[in-house]
Amino acid sequence: MNDLDLAPIGNCAISALVDRQGRMVWCCAPRVDSDPFFSQLLSGTDPSDEKARGLWAIELAGPQTATQSYFRNTAVLRTELIDAAGAALEIIDFAPRFPLYDRSYKPTALVRLIRPLRGAPRVRIRMRPTCDWGSADAPWASGSNHLRYLGQDVTLRLTTNAPISHIASERFFRLEAPVALFLGTDEPFQGEVLSTVQRMLADTVSYWREWVRALALPLDWQEEVIRAAIALKLCAYDETGAIVAALTTSIPEAPGSGRNWDYRYCWLRDAYYVVQALNRLGAVDILENYLAFLRNIMDQAVGDHVQPVYGVGYEPILGERIAPDLAGYRGMGPVRVGNQAHEQIQHDVYGQIVLSTAHAFFDERLLRPPGRDEFAALERQGERAFAVYDKPDAGLWELRTRTAVHTYSAAMCWAACDRLGNIAEKLGLNDRAHLWNERAKIIRAAIETHAWSEADGHFTSVFDAPDLDASLTQLADLRFLSPDDPRHLATLRALESRLRRGSNFLRYDGADDFGVPETAFNFCTFWFIEALYLAGEVDEARGLFEAMLAKRNHAGLLSEDSGLSDGALWGNYPQTYSLVGLINCAVLLSRPWSSVR
Repeated sequence: MNDLDLAPIGNCAISALVDRQGRMVWCCAPRVDSDPFFSQLLSGTDPSDEKARGLWAIELAGPQTATQSYFRNTAVLRTELIDAAGAALEIIDFAPRFPLYDRSYKPTALVRLIRPLRGAPRVRIRMRPTCDWGSADAPWASGSNHLRYLGQDVTLRLTTNAPISHIASERFFRLEAPVALFLGTDEPFQGEVLSTVQRMLADTVSYWREWVRALALPLDWQEEVIRAAIALKLCAYDETGAIVAALTTSIPEAPGSGRNWDYRYCWLRDAYYVVQALNRLGAVDILENYLAFLRNIMDQAVGDHVQPVYGVGYEPILGERIAPDLAGYRGMGPVRVGNQAHEQIQHDVYGQIVLSTAHAFFDERLLRPPGRDEFAALERQGERAFAVYDKPDAGLWELRTRTAVHTYSAAMCWAACDRLGNIAEKLGLNDRAHLWNERAKIIRAAIETHAWSEADGHFTSVFDAPDLDASLTQLADLRFLSPDDPRHLATLRALESRLRRGSNFLRYDGADDFGVPETAFNFCTFWFIEALYLAGEVDEARGLFEAMLAKRNHAGLLSEDSGLSDGALWGNYPQTYSLVGLINCAVLLSRPWSSVR
């Protein structure tokens, strides 16, 4: 059966997940939130099964062993397959991306290059795309040197230098020379396929290495940070600037829990944390593209109300439904398409819009620095934040059956007003700075009154209630509290007592719409590590960070959740929250460069 030992490839237009045997088991096309062209990950079947559907496999005759790794500092994946006699081949998987004609060439295309290494490997190619969420095999037709597959949302053409009948009949054949497979939109392939693909490979490797070369890395854990940063970039959709929470849908948060959600959309909260982390590494391209996404979202907002989540093409309606023809990851359905969170009220979004944008007013590197017009547009988000900071919402955990005044949401509204004051001062707008600073004081007073429990001696996650959740660690990160504030330290101790489980940290420990959580939310564990570091408990923070690194899969990545007893990965993958946490903690905990210079 499937597991999350998967390696993503992509080019910020299309992405795919490849298992350790070199089988492509998940790919949505033409966009990350489209119908899955390869749906095997959610089929409930083993990809090695002869009847498996929704995959693109390259297999040796007889038993095979596999090793897999990325080309250094790239999103280009190499899988080596070896048969029982020692014959071997390599599969190089990538999505083309490089400069071409003064533009970024990033087509809706996946490339597989198969090269013989030793002996005489016999190989077959199983190309079995599906459509309409696994309900049918994608219809296909053949041409002189290509196969055409009619997907639900796109028609893709496979162009190759291998005999077409080998692929159509799935026969084994002797691999005596390199085989190139270019799966792209239904257009004639320009040029000789093998040599063209080989040039694309070289140019794509060069692109990724140049991108990584511009990152400002910490001294320690550089390989781990690079891999996380590349995966975060793969979750960006360059055409609009959207950043999705993950590349998958419906991987359960815990076995058989029903906590199966579609994360292939842009949550403003998640995206804020992504740009914050990548800004720490100097990756301003993601910030600039995302700010363009935000400007378009704000322009289309009705009455200045902003949703917590949108489609990657700014779509506001993400109607949630069940896909009945897919059994789900390991057979653990349901498979959900769309996300009901688009209907929810989550007041923290106004703070995240302002926080994501505030950096740009102080960064002279940007090609399009914001000015007074952008500040005026941003003030509308501040007005909304000030109007709703003490009103009930679904909160950041997106509870579906109850609302409350959440401290995290109120703190984000405070941050919106506070940062608008900073921006106004930068622009020389003293009257506006005074206005926003005064509003920030009003919200602060409300939080300190209604979210502080004098009886318990700590902050609570809901106004005038005893609730606790991991979001309270963010009061220091937001600069609402200083890390050495006795109230923050007392809250941290209370959180640790309630939510820590060994090296893991829960979101909350009470029952929600689906019962008591059974796994740890990885981002919350990273939040706790950051809080420990800021509180001066550096050795403890380092120990927990190393424990989190040990949970990564062979591709160096994490999903949303971890099993409490075995550390197994659960939840959608790769999860941007988790990778953000990895980067933030590495930057905080690393030795300074001055220690080795």
